[in-house]
Amino acid sequence: MRRLPDRTTAGAPRVPFLPEPPPGTEPQQTAADLLLRSWPGRLFIVSTILKLLVAVIRRIGTLPAFIEVLSSAATIGLVISLGYFTWRLFMLMKRRLLWRVRRKLILSYIFIGVVPVLLIIGFVLVSANVVSMNIAAYLFKDGFDGIVADMELAAQSAATQIAEQPTAVGEMLNRTQSAISQRYPGVALAFVPVEGSALPAEIAGRWEHEAPPTAIPYWTPADGFRGTTAVAGDEPGELQLVIRSIARIRGPKGLIGAVLADLPVNDRLFDALKESTGVKAVTPRFSAPEKTESPLQVVSGGADGNSSFSLFRNSLAFFDTTDWRNGRPRDATIALTYDVVELWDRLSRAQSQRVQLTGSSLGQAILFVLAAVAILFLIIQGVAVLMGLALARSITSSIHELFMGTERVRQGDFTHRININTKDQLGELAGSFNQMTGSIEGLLLTAAEKKRMEEELRIARQIQMSLLPRGPVDAPGLGVTALCVPAREVGGDYYDFFHLSDDRLGMLIADVAGKGTSAALYMAELKGLVLALSQSHDSPRSLLMEVNRIISENLDSRSFITMTYAVIDRKRGFMTYCRAGHTPLIFLPGPSSPAPRGAQILTPDGMVVGLRIPGASEKFDELLEEWRIDLNVGDVVVLYTDGISEAMNADSDLFGEARLSEIVEEHGHLDSAELRERILREIEAFVGDADQHDDMTMILLKVEEALVPVLA
Repeated sequence: MRRLPDRTTAGAPRVPFLPEPPPGTEPQQTAADLLLRSWPGRLFIVSTILKLLVAVIRRIGTLPAFIEVLSSAATIGLVISLGYFTWRLFMLMKRRLLWRVRRKLILSYIFIGVVPVLLIIGFVLVSANVVSMNIAAYLFKDGFDGIVADMELAAQSAATQIAEQPTAVGEMLNRTQSAISQRYPGVALAFVPVEGSALPAEIAGRWEHEAPPTAIPYWTPADGFRGTTAVAGDEPGELQLVIRSIARIRGPKGLIGAVLADLPVNDRLFDALKESTGVKAVTPRFSAPEKTESPLQVVSGGADGNSSFSLFRNSLAFFDTTDWRNGRPRDATIALTYDVVELWDRLSRAQSQRVQLTGSSLGQAILFVLAAVAILFLIIQGVAVLMGLALARSITSSIHELFMGTERVRQGDFTHRININTKDQLGELAGSFNQMTGSIEGLLLTAAEKKRMEEELRIARQIQMSLLPRGPVDAPGLGVTALCVPAREVGGDYYDFFHLSDDRLGMLIADVAGKGTSAALYMAELKGLVLALSQSHDSPRSLLMEVNRIISENLDSRSFITMTYAVIDRKRGFMTYCRAGHTPLIFLPGPSSPAPRGAQILTPDGMVVGLRIPGASEKFDELLEEWRIDLNVGDVVVLYTDGISEAMNADSDLFGEARLSEIVEEHGHLDSAELRERILREIEAFVGDADQHDDMTMILLKVEEALVPVLA
């Protein structure tokens, strides 16, 4: 290296080079200098004095307007000065701690080791709280629904006995009330005769919250009622929850009356639920809102008599309530309280299996395993932090070599090698880097091989699509159209049409479990099998039974096939079909059809094809049902796979069979091709930019001309 000439003045003494002192060693301002010799310090002092004076004046009397302005200005000054001091403190700590790279690495390892642990602990606590709240609400609702079912059973039992012995109404009511009151002491029953009946009104039990009803409300359904109702409470303008069930009684000459079972929702009922579910609730009282559609507002009652929140303690139960006065639906909320330990004990007691080593229940063993995993996790985190601190010493000396190596590669020099001989992670990283630079040619070959495989898959898709029917279906009087859109290059969905004897048309739609090449191969095997069997089996049920018998011997044990096979007899004007675990069939009757208006979702029983488990073949034959549909002009039949009904948008919402039925019903007047395009546009609009996750296949059939049945 060429040495630069000395530019010092001749004869002057040379001053040696002094490196810049590290942060923290240069002279620093004292606290007094910061307060007295800087504008933020002076602003802080003046603002503090003003705030003290304002406090003294406020204790003496009312503050004048200009003093209020000064107080506000002093508050702003304090905020500005304290913000400046906080920023100075942050910068000072940053310079002291982060000046050295080693300190930065140490701090980074501390954050990596500590912050994730805190976040995980917080996430676990929040998740456990949400889960426990939902479990508590579920247990409470389940127990509450059981009581509602018992009330319905009591009302139906009394109604049945009265229908058999109309002359002993009081005796039957008392007998039923005596039996059910052993479990629910507050239950009461009432017999309400119809207008003009000779039977008198009877009651059993104590009606404490209100007088027994003298008539059944007009809004109750004809087949009875069960559920939670809101009735007038003890205080004016308040409502109380009551469980009620109504059972109609019909005699030989018609309706003679009804039995009403009544159980107040009070502390006694909630105490019984506490014993059975471990979840406690306090009887709420609700205000009666002016608007009938408004939810009931809690005015008293709550978990433990207060509304304070505690982690792992409180929850809410939401009820659909009916206003007894007018039958309007209402929403009611009841606050719950629970002990998470007791809740877990109840859940773990459901696991009666004892663990041999510990002698405890399976639930307790799970808790023990979770605690052991948590301790192990903390130990691993601690070891990771210590290893990070140790590695910080070796990292700094190797970073430069790695940086220079990456720069050489970025410039296109793949012959460069990094020389790091340490036997640690950095040494492995250097070796990986050297291997990476030496494998560029291999990566290029891999890319070429991938391109070749993509081309082969494209050809395979062309072959697969060639197995599907080509061109329009030759079926006079019927408009038939179909589509198949694989989710990948090749898929497992399949549809086909078969011309059978006696002017019949066979239709098949199937879905092989999975996607890709294996599903496509099974699809090809299924095509040949059905094509051969369709000529010798007139019944769809017999054909599917034979297909299941043959294909279950050759199908992989992890795979199965869902399919629907239909045969349309154009001479006799009807269609017979079977569904082997496939999606439902949508049938829209035409204007001339005697069937009820509107799209129908038809789901005959049937199990999937190809299950290789003991007894599966016998169960398949037992469950498989064959249904028949009479066809008229304008009728529409839609067969589809789950890729249609389970198409998802970006929010993971499903397109759904109900939405598909609505589209078919709304646009069923179109021909089959136009209806198919309409359905596809609706699916595309629903899915948006989301990726297709499953194959989409659909067959649409519309009766365009009358199919005249052959007279016997």
